[in-house]
Amino acid sequence: MGGSCAQRRPAGLRKVLFLLLLPLFYPALCEPIRYSIPEELAKGSVVGNLAKDLGLSVLDVSARKLRVSAEKLHFSVDAESGDLLVKDRIDREQICKERRCELQLEAVVENPLNIFHIIVVIEDVNDHAPQFQKDEINLEISESVSPGMGTILESAEDPDISMNSLSKYLLSPNEYFSLVEKDNPDGGKYPELVLQKTLDRETQSAHHLVLTALDGGTPPRSGTAQIRILVIDANDNPPVFSQDVYRVSLREDVPPGTSVLRVKATDQDEGINSEITYSFVSVADKAQHVFSLDYTTGNILTQQPLDFEEVERYTMNIEAKDRGSLSTRCKVIIEVLDENDNSPEITIASLSDQIMEDSPPGVVVALFKTRDRDSGENGEVRCSLSRDVPFKIHSSSNNYYKLVTDGSLDREQTPAYNVTITATDRGKPPLSSSKTITLHITDVNDNAPVFGQSAYLVHVPENNQPGASIAQVSASDPDFGPNGRVSYSIVASDLEPRTVSSYVSVSAQSGVVFAQRAFDHEQLRSFELTLQARDQGSPVLSTNVSLRVLVGDRNDNAPRVLYPTLGPDGSALFDMVPRASQPGYLVTKVVAVDADSGHNAWLSYHMVQVSEPGLFSLGLRTGEVRMVRALDNKDSVRHRLLVAVKDGGQPPLSATATLHLVFADSLQEVLPDLSDRPTSSDSQAELQFYLVVALALISALFLLAVILAIALRLRQSFSPTAGGCFESVLCSKSGPVVPPNYNEGTLPYAYNFSVPGDQMNPEFNFLTSVDLCPATQDNLNKDSSSMLLASILTPGFETDKKIFKQVSI
Repeated sequence: MGGSCAQRRPAGLRKVLFLLLLPLFYPALCEPIRYSIPEELAKGSVVGNLAKDLGLSVLDVSARKLRVSAEKLHFSVDAESGDLLVKDRIDREQICKERRCELQLEAVVENPLNIFHIIVVIEDVNDHAPQFQKDEINLEISESVSPGMGTILESAEDPDISMNSLSKYLLSPNEYFSLVEKDNPDGGKYPELVLQKTLDRETQSAHHLVLTALDGGTPPRSGTAQIRILVIDANDNPPVFSQDVYRVSLREDVPPGTSVLRVKATDQDEGINSEITYSFVSVADKAQHVFSLDYTTGNILTQQPLDFEEVERYTMNIEAKDRGSLSTRCKVIIEVLDENDNSPEITIASLSDQIMEDSPPGVVVALFKTRDRDSGENGEVRCSLSRDVPFKIHSSSNNYYKLVTDGSLDREQTPAYNVTITATDRGKPPLSSSKTITLHITDVNDNAPVFGQSAYLVHVPENNQPGASIAQVSASDPDFGPNGRVSYSIVASDLEPRTVSSYVSVSAQSGVVFAQRAFDHEQLRSFELTLQARDQGSPVLSTNVSLRVLVGDRNDNAPRVLYPTLGPDGSALFDMVPRASQPGYLVTKVVAVDADSGHNAWLSYHMVQVSEPGLFSLGLRTGEVRMVRALDNKDSVRHRLLVAVKDGGQPPLSATATLHLVFADSLQEVLPDLSDRPTSSDSQAELQFYLVVALALISALFLLAVILAIALRLRQSFSPTAGGCFESVLCSKSGPVVPPNYNEGTLPYAYNFSVPGDQMNPEFNFLTSVDLCPATQDNLNKDSSSMLLASILTPGFETDKKIFKQVSI
């Protein structure tokens, strides 16, 4: 490869043809490709289609790797379209220092390798405004200069070229100066400022103009500079006082050295031409001794005390002179004023020592007078009170005043008032004096005691210590002395009036409430007291408050087993269970109550002893005994269960119940099972003898019962109102009855006790509590074995399915 038109040897027919035709296009290929673009084009702007201008197709751009030289960072080639793109900001003024700006590029292609020259002409745009080197031009011109004088101003610079370069200068409109443009030898222009009118510094000491430079762009751009012209002074003006006559009034009590006034003269000149000095002219000796004058500032001071009775007025002439010997004069008149040197005096003539807080408005509480030794307005006095006090002043006679109430008084809010009386004269400036008196307010019983709470609630645990304090009420009374002394008492209660004192008492002085006895939650859950707080005023005022006492429960009652119960002779009852009972069958239920409440009465049932583990289950909260599995042939027909009933107190209390269960389908099976104990043959014979005797006695008792029943029926026929125990099959005092005192414990209603039922119908049959029977019925039901025999012999009686049997265990 040699030169800019160097070639590489081709391979193939296409390359041979290209080499044959290359000499024909050689002059064109060696001629640089020219583009012209304006400066400041955006990145990515298209300069021209370089591939098309080189005779390359779109496919050749990427195949032959068309690119521009890497050192030219301002341009790049689009690999898809072959366009020459702007890659970076192009600033003509920064890139090219000369007026004509051309960038030389080299385009490179491969296969075969060739280099092409490209020239990009950067055209100027009007992107720069003319700019002065200084934003402010300061000039000094004397006011004595004649019109027509010229002053050369500095030129503005514009880096743009041609039409975009600096074109002309403009000056802001004014009546004193004009602007002339002149040419530099290098072809540029510079401005010159020409004076058109004589300057007067006293009229206008400075001139502010604006010089504007414009270029020829479209639209034109401009730059400005501020021209500040300072007019230099010439001594052509005399001093002038601000006033021809100065008048001032001066009190006679001013001390020596007091500034009386300051005369002021001004000179429109400046510099040394405006420096002024002051002096007295034709002034009496007396005035020169009493007053002094500062010759540089014009300040007049007193040198001696003034005396109004000696001299009432001073008149003085003062001269002001500048350095050019130009001067002027003014007159000063000083009037001496009479001195207001006496303050008013206040004298209290009478003062009330008792002011009731319920005093109406207009009550006189004090009498005083004022005096001022001055005369005229200086001796005229007016009185006033301190703010926010319920009092006011009434003028009584010459210099005499009354202090009276002017609003409601409240000793509880303000027990005393510090009242300040101020007397002020009408002098200029006014003088005043003050006197403070203290007014004490006497208390009236106008406030009832107030309790700290609208109602009190007290929790007291039962079994409390008698005589201990259980609460304290407190009432406050803002009154004073006996009017605010509070005592306490009990005025009402929901307890019996005669028994209140046996339950509680209250301390009259402290309000502490004491318990007179130990409370029992099971007997008294709560009670309410009405306490009264009374003051000792006249009339007496009082307030009531409610105190509710809640007696808290303690675990002081053990559970009580209601079922199963013992027989009249202390023997235990047994429950008969069908042999065919299935798992889940309800065998019986342990029923217990607890006189406590809450957790203390929350009962749980626990199996303590059992003759056959795994045969029965016990409900933890229900006390229900159910079958876990069916009865096996090898299992005993008699079972004993020991159940513990515990409450939820801390510590818990408990009770035990023993259940005797016998598996049998009828009463006939029960009796032999009961005697099935490991005894000797003699004991069994003796037991059989006792059983025969018992059956005989039962039969006799049954016959007696039938006879008594017939007799009662006959008696009933004669007495239709009479009733009998036979209306209810089960009527026994020894039967399970719910004690009435458990209505507030764990039994809020009467229990229906249940015993196991029919094996075909494994449900509960309930034995309901009945009214107590008459005495004749008691005789009939004393022996439970006669009831058992009657249940066997009476048709339709269901006790062969459920029975309570007395046995000796």
